[in-house]
Amino acid sequence: MTDLHTVAVALAWARQTLARTPVAEPLDGPVLLAHVLGCDRALLLAHPEHSLTPEQQVAFRTLIARRAEGAPVAYLTGRRAFFDLELLVTPDVLIPRPETEHLVELALAWARERGGRLRLIDVGTGSGAIALALARHLPGAQVWAADLSFAALQVARLNAARHGLSERVHFLQADLLTACGGPTPPFDLIVANLPYIPALTLADLPVARHEPLLALDGGPDGLTLIRRLMAQAPRVLATNGLLLLEIEATQGEQVTALAAQAFPGTLIQAHQDYAGLLRVLSVERKG
Repeated sequence: MTDLHTVAVALAWARQTLARTPVAEPLDGPVLLAHVLGCDRALLLAHPEHSLTPEQQVAFRTLIARRAEGAPVAYLTGRRAFFDLELLVTPDVLIPRPETEHLVELALAWARERGGRLRLIDVGTGSGAIALALARHLPGAQVWAADLSFAALQVARLNAARHGLSERVHFLQADLLTACGGPTPPFDLIVANLPYIPALTLADLPVARHEPLLALDGGPDGLTLIRRLMAQAPRVLATNGLLLLEIEATQGEQVTALAAQAFPGTLIQAHQDYAGLLRVLSVERKG
């Protein structure tokens, strides 16, 4: 067994070990070693001669072994960067994706143009990523974050506390917009990143082995929860309000039809992300 006595040796061993893992990325080794040593990657790479204690070697071997089995780096470190936040993540929540930041940007642009004390709700909040990013950048907004999973809400509450937003964001356990004892509608802004992967497709995806199925499984056609949200939203979205929904790139036509049925006469737009993929559908209810 290789003695991982220095940073350079440990990283070379990790690179060789993970080379046989299809899901691994080049930075996985440095990220996990920096986590073990409690330093940032820049410091780590600047000192390849730094020695590892036996305990650190064992910890690093364990993380690399789990990564080689497909465990996501975010779950191994317990951290994930999203927008300008560092979030705690556990296997109880979906790992926030960079693509979802596009939804946050659209929401912020609309909200800043609108101004005032907006009321907004993040449906299916998971780690709290969207709700907390919006609360941080919209100090005048009243923010609610809803999720069916109690365990996910616990993670979201921890993230709110870490970023000093516990007094700004109200968490509630709810099935989409059916919140007993929750806030009184209407909402000026509804945002949601709901499960949208078709069940049969999901069965073949590596992500299903690690991340919560509750946050991934969109039912037979991937639209089960989106369809339910569209049916509920007209009762709670304010006049001149906005609904922003992250979708799968191939679902634009179907979700647009659902939105047109639920919100006849509204402005419905599809928005591409920076990769040119359809990512967000917006429904603006004009008064």
